Order: sequence, then C-alpha cells, then structure tokens
Amino acid sequence: MTRVRHNDYGVLDPPAIGTWRPALTVSIVIPARDCGDELERTVTALGRQTYPAELTEVVVADDGSDPPIELPADLRTGPLRARVVRVRDGWGRGAARETGRLAATGDVIHWLDADMILAEDHVEAHMRWHHLIDHAVVIGDTRFVDAPGEEGVRSAYTNRTLESTRMLKDAGANAYLLHTGASSSVRADLLAAAGGVDPGLNMAEDTELGYRLAQAGAVFVPDPLARGWHVGPSTVMRREKDVHRHNWSYLGDLIPDLRWLRAHPRRHWRVPYVRVVVPATTYEETRTAVDAALAGTVTDTAVTVAGPWDRLTDGRRASLDEPLLDLRLLSNLYRYEPRVAFAAAEPLSAAPAPFLLTLPAGWAPGPDTVSRLVRLADADGLGLVCAVLAETPDGVVAARFERTAAFARAAFFHGDPDDLVDEMFGSLWVSGAEFGIVPVTEAESPAGDAAKWRALAAQRLAEVKELRGEVERLSAEVARLSAEAPDDAGTGRFSSLIRHLRSAG
Repeated sequence: MTRVRHNDYGVLDPPAIGTWRPALTVSIVIPARDCGDELERTVTALGRQTYPAELTEVVVADDGSDPPIELPADLRTGPLRARVVRVRDGWGRGAARETGRLAATGDVIHWLDADMILAEDHVEAHMRWHHLIDHAVVIGDTRFVDAPGEEGVRSAYTNRTLESTRMLKDAGANAYLLHTGASSSVRADLLAAAGGVDPGLNMAEDTELGYRLAQAGAVFVPDPLARGWHVGPSTVMRREKDVHRHNWSYLGDLIPDLRWLRAHPRRHWRVPYVRVVVPATTYEETRTAVDAALAGTVTDTAVTVAGPWDRLTDGRRASLDEPLLDLRLLSNLYRYEPRVAFAAAEPLSAAPAPFLLTLPAGWAPGPDTVSRLVRLADADGLGLVCAVLAETPDGVVAARFERTAAFARAAFFHGDPDDLVDEMFGSLWVSGAEFGIVPVTEAESPAGDAAKWRALAAQRLAEVKELRGEVERLSAEVARLSAEAPDDAGTGRFSSLIRHLRSAG
C-alpha cells in the first residue's frame, strides 16, 4: 500500500473509470427528513450507477419524517437493497448519520444528502480510491444548482480552498476542513476507529467528524470526477452568519485546531490541544512536572499521570506510612482538577487531541515549552520532535512530542512507527534545554500565577522577535557590503556576528 506524505495524495494512481474490477462493498447512507420527492430522485439515480449493484446497498435514515418515509417497492426489492431505518435515539443530522452508519454493512460508508443528483459514475469515482488505500476520505465534487440539468457552481469556500492548496495536496493538517456530508466516503473500520458520527450535533457534524478522521490518520482526496449536483443552495450559502454563530458556539470545544475560537486565556475545553504525559514517581517530583505543564502558556493543555492507580484501595491503612503514600498524595492533589487524568500506563495516542508530549521521570516543561514545540512541529508539519535531555550509561533520555495524526497514519503500515512517521511527516531531534525542558529541581515555580508565566513567555518571544529583526537588518547590511566590496574584511566580521546571533536565537 502506497504511503502518502502529509496530504499529498498525488502519489496515488487511481484506475480510469470503467477499466477496473471492484471488490469492496459500499453502503450509501442518506439522512432524510420530509423530502420524499427529492429522496426518491436521489435513490433512483443510485440504481443507474456504474458501480456494481450487487456490491451496493442504500440505507435511508429517516429523522422523524411525518409521514414516515417509505421507498417505492421497486427500490426496496431491486439489486440495490434500499431500505429505511428510523432514528430512535436523538434527532438531527448527527443522529441520523450515526443511525445509518450503525445499520450499514458495507466496507465503505458513502454519505449523500437527500437532494443530490448524481453522475452515473459518481460512486465508482469514489470507490477507486478506497481500493488503493484503506485510510482515504474521498470528497465528491458537489455543484449547486437551482434546478436539475444546470451546470452549477461550487461554493466560494470550496473553490478558494481547492485553488490555494493544489486540490488539498498542500493542505496538510487542515485538509479535513473541506469534509462535507453532501458527498463523502470513508472505510467503515476507519470511521468506527474515529468514533463514528457525534449524534448530539445537528449542524457541523461533518466538519467535526472530519477533524477526528484526520486524527485517525486519514488522507483527504477531493475527486473532480465524483460529480454531483445539489438542488438549491446550502444552508451556509443562505444564512452564513447565522450558521457560523450557531456552530462556533460549540466547535471550539471539539476542534482544538480552531485556535481563534479559543481566545479566552483561562477557560477549560472539552478536547485539549496538547496532552502531556508524566510518569508517577515521588509526590514532589511528579507534582512539579504536572504543575509546570498546567501553568504553561498553552492553556488548553491537559495532563495524564501514568502509574499503578488500581493498587490504591479505600481500606484501612496507616495514613502516614502506607507503601503507596506518594501515589495516594498525588491522587488526593489532582482528584478534582479537570485537566488531570490518571492512567495505568502511558497512552499510545492523544486522540482526539492533536499533540502528545511525553516527559521522562524527573523532567518538567518551561512556561513556553509546549507553545514552542507546537510552532516547530507546525512550521513543517512534523510528526515527531525528540528533545534530548541527557545521556546516561543506559542511553539518551529524551522527551517526545508526537502529532496524533502522524502516528495514526503510521499504524496502517508495517514497520517501525518512528521511521514511518519520519517518511510521511518528518521528524527532528532538538536540544531539550533549548525548549525549556529542565530537571524538576531547576523548574520555575508557577507560584499560582499563570499570568506571570504568560508574561515571561511573552517577554521571551519579544526578545526573540527583536533579535530576529536585528539579524535581518545585519543580513541586509552584509548583502550591501558584499556587493560593494566582496573581499572586505568587515563583511566577514558581519557574517560571523550574524551566525552568532542566529545560533543564540
């Protein structure tokens, strides 16, 4: 199976439509409510698809229609095996999509809106990609029309995104933002691994699902050959400001990548941006590391403390002398802290959080350690940053900063995960001291005032910005002097100074 770097699916070579033999089954899942005529037209079009009918089923999820949706007999008994399932738990698009997913039996789940008109090779265009890799999310080319038979146009947002990212090949970690339920498809097992559709969302459920699919390692492929026409404008087209006002009230809790929705400096959020893992050792050592992580400048950081918590019991004990006293004290200290979780072992993934920082015992992050690691990883889309902390007779002691999506992608292949991540996302070794990771005995005390830490980080960033400005000024001066006198000794002194400043920054 071909390995895709970041989201550059250009290395994949799908077969031409009509020239290949499919094997995977597909479930077309259509959430619907009070749209009998449009739905019948959509399902009828599915009966004319070039993808084999014997490999296709249609599942209509009726979200409380009145009267209930009933498909014509020829659609129910034909080779498509079209059927209706009723939404029993909850209501809205999220509940309908999840009801349809749970009822589906296909290898691939193909979402469709109920008011779509499809080209006859629409499903086949999607399915070509799923036969190439098992972690593709295919997005159809949906055009909006006022009436059947028109050419239609893409939404302005879709056009801008596709044009600015080479059809998502350069979209990197943000490719999921184009995920839509109007026409998209994904392997059923990948969808299940990502947690399925959130049944509590009645809008933006496709964007939120796209984010979780990205964390599960998905590659997003917009296929212009998967042609479909949506009759009438979308809700976003008609009421964009109202839609944003509604969706942004909760998407900030669910998608930590939307940083501009998390501007508040002290709020807690449902999904953290970075999860930090600290091993439970002594009470004082562990507390120093956990408190340092919680007081950092990335305020939506959560901490997992790994230790044998199941060994703690509620039975009678010697309060000051029990063998597990340090564990007991840590449990007491963080029991009611919402950003701290306890686990028996280090988690293998931070999902749905996009980043995981694992610290070795005895080390603590600085106030802007997490912020700087995020910036470094995002600059080139790195999947792994290893921060060297010390060398011992047993080897190198290092902290690991992992991108969740990168290691989820690596899990689809055989081989060393770090090597696979390096190949598909890139990795880097850095000095831990350069990023503020220090022994707990040298850690700065947060002193209960996170604002001081944020101010310290802001001061350091200002100093770095000022230093970079000086480097740029001197670089320009070197260029000018080199042009005037290439062999001048002063030019060499300027070059040495710039190298020194760059190394200091």
